[in-house]
Amino acid sequence: MNLSRRDFMSIMGIAGASGFLAPTALASSWGDGKDPYDIPKYGNVTLLHITDTHAQLLPVWWREPGTNIGTRQQHEWGVTPHQVGNFKLDYYGIKAGTPEGYALSCLDFDTMAHKYGKIGGYAHIATLVKRYREQVGADRTLLFDGGDAWQGSATSLWTRGEDMVGAQNLLKEDYFVGHWEFTYGAERVEYLLKHKLKAKFLSQNVFTTPWDEPVFDPYDIREINGVKVAVIGQSFPFTPIANPAYFTPKWAFGIHPEHMQKMVNECREKHHADVVVVLSHNGADVDKKMASQVHGIDIILGGHTHEIMGPKPVMVNKTIIVNTSTNGKFMARFDLDVAKGRLRGWRFYYLPILSNMIPADKEMSDYIEKVRAPYAEKLAEPMAVTESLLYRRDNFNGSFDQLICNALREEMDCEAAFSPGFRWGYTKLPGETITMEDVMGQTAITYPQVTVTEYTGAELKNVMEQVADNLFNPDPYYIQGGDMIRVGNIQYTFNPAETIDKRISDLRVGGKLVHASKKYKVAGWAAMQKVEGTPVWDIFARWLKAKKTVRVDHRDLPVLTKNMTGNPGIAFPKEYDL
Repeated sequence: MNLSRRDFMSIMGIAGASGFLAPTALASSWGDGKDPYDIPKYGNVTLLHITDTHAQLLPVWWREPGTNIGTRQQHEWGVTPHQVGNFKLDYYGIKAGTPEGYALSCLDFDTMAHKYGKIGGYAHIATLVKRYREQVGADRTLLFDGGDAWQGSATSLWTRGEDMVGAQNLLKEDYFVGHWEFTYGAERVEYLLKHKLKAKFLSQNVFTTPWDEPVFDPYDIREINGVKVAVIGQSFPFTPIANPAYFTPKWAFGIHPEHMQKMVNECREKHHADVVVVLSHNGADVDKKMASQVHGIDIILGGHTHEIMGPKPVMVNKTIIVNTSTNGKFMARFDLDVAKGRLRGWRFYYLPILSNMIPADKEMSDYIEKVRAPYAEKLAEPMAVTESLLYRRDNFNGSFDQLICNALREEMDCEAAFSPGFRWGYTKLPGETITMEDVMGQTAITYPQVTVTEYTGAELKNVMEQVADNLFNPDPYYIQGGDMIRVGNIQYTFNPAETIDKRISDLRVGGKLVHASKKYKVAGWAAMQKVEGTPVWDIFARWLKAKKTVRVDHRDLPVLTKNMTGNPGIAFPKEYDL
């Protein structure tokens, strides 16, 4: 790897050096006998944060979105994290084509990926965690997991989350919140939390129905180095809306900012907490609005929307907010100087997990090999070779989504296809073989059945408008997460700045203008109600095997209206006729 010491220092997003590898390994890598990643000790409490790993035990490729349009009006768009490509690099003062450019943007991803390698992997995360605990002291270090850890892979689905719980326990995580975890059902979640997971699960915003009693402990108080750290949990507030409600029929979710304020006050006044940390799965924009309403939170460690919010965090009022990407791509570290009753000072580090640079922890590697062994043959089954870069994350169709839509249309003999705008699902490089593990890496959910529905033109538009409002509503509290519904053989013009029912125009199927009363046969998956059908992975795998080689030369992207020209959330305007 052609990586200078200065380059890799820059990717940390800090002025000083950052501890990364064992000193002997670093001396060999860098050839200068020094450890460029040794973070100077500061303060009396250290927080480590990962989130949205989506059950990826091994390192993966992960391409940042090329489109991530904000939810505000034009003059407010582009506020972090809604910047992509060169806009994001300019915001952080980072050059394209560098290792930090690879970590933070989608630019020239194929070339950069070959140069700098895969990201994440629990064995590499474990090495970093152990190093920092040894350096700082395990008794003054807290490890936070922001949720979406039990879903996103074949092995997690097949073990119903238990393979990931084992990895979390080996990491010795301290705190955990949830979202996709709840799609295993309340009974399974309660079993794993009570009998398997060693971390403490916190949620101030989940209550029983109809009794309105807390399902989980809302917060925890931990004394470290003579100061009290309060940790409040915030699980995904829209779980029964974004995912089927029948998984948790007796639990009610919500943002509950008033109750959050009550919990902050209780931690401060009753327990005399010196610093208050919220472990959140709200999503970046919801975190920012909540911080504007709830006073007394020092730090929000956020997740859900897979945003990069580094190398520098966001400040709202006096609250520090960070989101820490996805798939184990980054770890956030805060070193805090906590005095009695207040946060006196802090230092922040945004640490990329570049697996080529971090040796794998043997204990974790052995565990991963063992837990994957019963499924190894099935996981490795080849499906097809891709000639294109395949990725999911984007406001509109990713190339992996396009393949899924193409498969659904052809296999189900439909005019059009819908695929959910999930933000999880890793990347494949041109020339790589798509295996069964990769198919599951895009589809592994507990409600995978494929359906065929006849929509009228009016219903077709309504479905798309409703999803669009979930993504582009100007009020963050109405944004439920995810990206725009993926479409196959559907064309439309789109204006994110409009209101619901007015964002989509010139809607077409197969190039022909949609008529409100005409019916259209549409294949889809991930229904919100219980349905019968074949799992999407079976249909996708069958289609891939028949193709043997696949490529994506065209994505069914909308034409964006001209008021989007120059928007910093759009890296490649030509894709949208801008």
